[in-house]
Amino acid sequence: MTIYAEVIGDPIAQSKSPTIHRFWLEALGLPGDYRHAHVKADELADYIAGRRADPDWRGCNVTMPHKQAAIPLVDRLDRSAEEIGAVNTIVREADGSLVGHNTDAAGFLEPIRPFLRRQHLFRMARVLGTGGAARAIVSALAGEGFVLVLAGRDTGKAGALLAELAGGEHHVAPLDHFATRTDFAFDDRAGCLDLIVNATSLGMTGQPPLAFDFSHAPPGSIAYDIVTAPVETSFLQQARAQGLRTVDGLEMLVGQAAVAFRLFFDAEPPRDRDPELRSKLLA
Repeated sequence: MTIYAEVIGDPIAQSKSPTIHRFWLEALGLPGDYRHAHVKADELADYIAGRRADPDWRGCNVTMPHKQAAIPLVDRLDRSAEEIGAVNTIVREADGSLVGHNTDAAGFLEPIRPFLRRQHLFRMARVLGTGGAARAIVSALAGEGFVLVLAGRDTGKAGALLAELAGGEHHVAPLDHFATRTDFAFDDRAGCLDLIVNATSLGMTGQPPLAFDFSHAPPGSIAYDIVTAPVETSFLQQARAQGLRTVDGLEMLVGQAAVAFRLFFDAEPPRDRDPELRSKLLA
């Protein structure tokens, strides 16, 4: 038998995770496989129970809509999953116990680490969305000293999420607040770091585009979209048209996958081959 890990979700056919992990396994000459499994909400408990009994199963990545539903189905949470309140990686340990991890926060921060190493007078992030990925993003950015504006259709949910994960002085806004033009005059942004993050599924294939008016983006902002299908979203296209720096969803996906790969296969992914991997993901 071959050891394997996989990614689960509903839907799941669009996932690029198998391509990433198989690329690394082949590059390192390691035995093993990485698959995908379509698991609906009412099938999740049975899926976990079945895989728990399989000694060749090293674990799985967990995507929408299971990141919180998976919590009571594991034996314990590591610190990242406990703090964020969401599981995106389940690892089967040698004794058969299941540990829930969250690699989203580390993956999200990886592409912007060069900016975070600098000193700033002020850091602000406008995060659009309140789902499972947003939980990790809010936690990660709060830990890096950002003042957050969290926007969602349900502002009560956004406020509760900030209170749970961020603490300090942050702000809530309705999602449609950013859809219409503002005449707000941003002050001198020298020494400041501003992020605009699409943490929703808007812009994903089959979904309507994110309605965001870039008058809400301070000069010099970084526009970050976690959507991976398509990689080139209208949000990122508009940001570049405004002269803003951009980060796409593949960068976060590869970053979080690297953490999961170490957990599943106890090996360091060959990140020096990232350009080749990205070409494969874009093919």
